[in-house]
Amino acid sequence: MVKVWNPQVVTANRLNEGVIVYLTRSGEWSRSIGQSLVADTEREAEDALAKANEDVRACRIIGPYLIEVALEGGAIRPLSQRELIRAQGPTVHPEFATEQERAAA
Repeated sequence: MVKVWNPQVVTANRLNEGVIVYLTRSGEWSRSIGQSLVADTEREAEDALAKANEDVRACRIIGPYLIEVALEGGAIRPLSQRELIRAQGPTVHPEFATEQERAAA
């Protein structure tokens, strides 16, 4: 059986705020999945996750992991429903959103 590789990005939560973030090409963390570093090979994915784990040790983020994505018309789209929801923002009524979530919307 041939293993199919899908591009991947690293996601985590920023430790000081708890917001969802994505590792960027510059090695920083962004709330926008569109700015993510896309790993096209298993080696690139391993390297990106290693960088993320350095930021765990530096107490910048927590819980980094790889997610599979598709590139569609220049946009990055998570393949799983869970990650699609995480990337698009909270699924709560705006009345119950935090001030930061309302500002981001």
